[in-house]
Amino acid sequence: MKSAIITCAPTGAIHTPSMSPYLPVTPEEIAAESLAAAAAGAAIVHLHVRDPEDGHPVQDVGLFREVLAIVRDSSDVVINLTTGGSPHMTVDERMQPAVELAPELASLNMGTMNFGLYPMLDRFTDLQHDWERAHLGNKALIFRNSFEDIERILKICGDQGTRFEFECYDTSHMYNLHHFLSRGLIKPPLFVQSVVGLLGGIGAHIEDLMHLRRTAERLFGDDFEWSVLGAGASQIRSAAVALAVGENARVGLEDSLWDGPGQLAESSRVQVERVRSIAEALHREVASPMEARMRLDLRGS
Repeated sequence: MKSAIITCAPTGAIHTPSMSPYLPVTPEEIAAESLAAAAAGAAIVHLHVRDPEDGHPVQDVGLFREVLAIVRDSSDVVINLTTGGSPHMTVDERMQPAVELAPELASLNMGTMNFGLYPMLDRFTDLQHDWERAHLGNKALIFRNSFEDIERILKICGDQGTRFEFECYDTSHMYNLHHFLSRGLIKPPLFVQSVVGLLGGIGAHIEDLMHLRRTAERLFGDDFEWSVLGAGASQIRSAAVALAVGENARVGLEDSLWDGPGQLAESSRVQVERVRSIAEALHREVASPMEARMRLDLRGS
């Protein structure tokens, strides 16, 4: 059985600093979390940045440069920059870091969707910053990823040699991916990241996961690597299912703040260690950054 590619996303645009004291905010904190995750077995780190003052998500190229300088100085881990940013941002804002920094890998969301974070307000009431309540409570939030947006990012970043982690929040997003593949705008192997458990996207039931895998196999044959990202409480369970069927997994504080019921994860490293232990219990090795680059046809750092 092939080795498991573990991706770690140490911070992101969903959770807020008030929700966990362990969420990294400054470039130094994000870089340290990334290096710890890589040392624990993550072959890929998926990066967002935040305003160092109040922790709100930003797409500041200077902050990304700071994180990259630290990480690249100490590790050969694959760096994956977000083009998703935050649903509150324009597409131009979201894609700017990948356009300017030309990473070997970037995320790309494969469809527009409703994005429901507001149930979190029932669980997290002690918020420190004004932006947090507005961010979480917006019931009209739509995450825009039109065909025009996707095509533009594919062409601009693809021409620079960047390949993509295709984030698919529902079955329809895989058909969108197949559309661009059939037009020749994407070349295999594909890195398909199924995102499950977010309100507005597909659920995290095992039947949902298997349906997504069967759909990917039908559409892409053998020309893809499948990975699963489970949001919130579904993170480790979804990762375990993916690993059990010979596939790959993503974890990190971007996707879940938890390390078990009612227990906040003290770092993304803890979550990487947990899924690595699951992989090893299944007699699977963990892929190195070099192995991940070969399987995803990345150009290298």
